[in-house]
Amino acid sequence: MDVRPEHSLDEGRLAAFLAEHLPAGDGSGRLSLAQFDAGQSNPTYLVTFGGRRYVLRKKPPGKLLPSAHAVDREYRIMQALADTEVPVPSLRVLCDDDSIIGTMFYVMDFIEGRVFKDPALPALPTGDRGRVFETATATLASLHRVDWRAAGLEDYGKSQDYIARQIHRWSGQYEASKTEEIPAMDQLTRWLSDNMPSDVNDPRNVTIAHGDFRIDNMIYSPDSLDPIAVLDWELSTIGHPLSDFAYCAMMYFIPAKAQPSPGLAGLNLAEHGLPSLSEFVAMYAAAAGRSDISAMNYYMAFSKFRMAAILQGVYKRSLDGNASSRIAGQVGEFVKTFAKAGLMFSDGTFRVD
Repeated sequence: MDVRPEHSLDEGRLAAFLAEHLPAGDGSGRLSLAQFDAGQSNPTYLVTFGGRRYVLRKKPPGKLLPSAHAVDREYRIMQALADTEVPVPSLRVLCDDDSIIGTMFYVMDFIEGRVFKDPALPALPTGDRGRVFETATATLASLHRVDWRAAGLEDYGKSQDYIARQIHRWSGQYEASKTEEIPAMDQLTRWLSDNMPSDVNDPRNVTIAHGDFRIDNMIYSPDSLDPIAVLDWELSTIGHPLSDFAYCAMMYFIPAKAQPSPGLAGLNLAEHGLPSLSEFVAMYAAAAGRSDISAMNYYMAFSKFRMAAILQGVYKRSLDGNASSRIAGQVGEFVKTFAKAGLMFSDGTFRVD
């Protein structure tokens, strides 16, 4: 939890800024910082100021890819969702003045609760684990029901051609971060471009997309199995709901012993009290009121492609010395793993219907 040297902040300037924008608390003005190890993209800190706890997220230092690390987008969408069914933290202030701590940042309230880093949920009794999956899918479905225009997000993202634009964006970022040739990634990119479903622009398939929806990106109540906050909105946009869900379902294809992010592959799911992938898909379909999920395999392949591109960026930043997590350098092999898994959805080796 110590602040890593490469992510140290000017505590004097930060304290002065917080004194102007946060409640006085105990009036002491004392500031202390710790850095969360989670958050490989944007450095995230536990801030204690005036006897109260907050969370600060900032852009990382160094040369950044275009449109990446958009902490201002995180702030904006959480503001927009504050009065909806979707649980989000209470926001305090967004600062775009780089002279304070070097890059743009925002501050939100610290939320006391439980974060489940392992989707196998070993900390919970077997009989409680399925409930976490149910509430996760219900929360995601509630996000996809939000009227994004009424929420003031009319210009938050383009409402047409989401998948085509995402393929263009992530293939470009992958190429900009590439450290070696990965033929599976090239093949997958071509297949996705050539096989887009015909209904991608149907109005029902244009919703807010979280972009990184996972069980470990939620805080659960300390007293129940209900989510009380959804975190890490950096990749949110106006997108496709099945793509958003398919990303969440990737945990079923990640080995249970994988580090830094374990998954569920290789586990006897029934013995562990966990839903199968088909059951998980059915949970989401029921919560979202969807009877037709025939295109899910395409979105499963797309989600693997997208994750491979994201992880390639994390890996490249680790080689350049400005990744925000100590474990970022371990993700290089995951790029190949996800690209190959995406190809297996493209040729029918993996299917969810």
